[in-house]
Amino acid sequence: MAEPDSASDKKPANKTKEIGERHGGFYDNLFSNHMFQARLISDGSEVLTLNVLLLGNRQSGRSSVGNALIGGEEFETRCWASDVSGTTDRRSRTFRRFFRRKGAETDLRLVVTDSPPLPRPSQRRPAACTWVPESVHVLLLVVRADLPGEDAQIARFAESLGGPGWCHHAVLVLTHADCLKAAGLTHTSYLSQAPHWLRTLADMAGGGAIYMDNSSDWPVTSGAPLRERVLNLSAHNHHSVLMTTRLKT
Repeated sequence: MAEPDSASDKKPANKTKEIGERHGGFYDNLFSNHMFQARLISDGSEVLTLNVLLLGNRQSGRSSVGNALIGGEEFETRCWASDVSGTTDRRSRTFRRFFRRKGAETDLRLVVTDSPPLPRPSQRRPAACTWVPESVHVLLLVVRADLPGEDAQIARFAESLGGPGWCHHAVLVLTHADCLKAAGLTHTSYLSQAPHWLRTLADMAGGGAIYMDNSSDWPVTSGAPLRERVLNLSAHNHHSVLMTTRLKT
């Protein structure tokens, strides 16, 4: 269940306005009706809301990635039931004055959905995934760098949710990347030796790949680069949304 927004996140509808013009590497002009809208808050600053969906296998690190993204300990590590249509977690946080546009400070509000684990190949897909948000700005595909052979179906699942355009909204997040340093591998050499599906996924993802290790403080140290990656990818897409489906059998 989604956490209630703070009072500062609730804006009257008549104070909504679209944002144009590119500034500071973030924005391009010419927005369509279903692209992002920024809203004015009481102090006159604007807030940009982005919906982010986490996809990944059991124990891939989705909850930790979500915590890094929102800068807190909101998502709990759990053992999910096998039914992919089960409950989900959704958390939000507003980062005040996160970036500037036309000289004005703008807030960034992230609404992050941590999905149930991917269905196993032997499992029958449910008639509907009720946890899927209707629109998503960025997909975070979470894969363990030390167990890359267990998530080969993640691309097919992402396409079944978002259609052929899913890859333009995707970032590949490789967790437990501290194993690479222990093995003496660079990020480039790791991908060159990775399974073909993972190399292909890294090439397809519009936001590329980002590596996050498993140290005790990595959610804190990795949060800022991850937020920047999410914002930059959404801006590259003109903040358009990926309209998700409900996985019909």
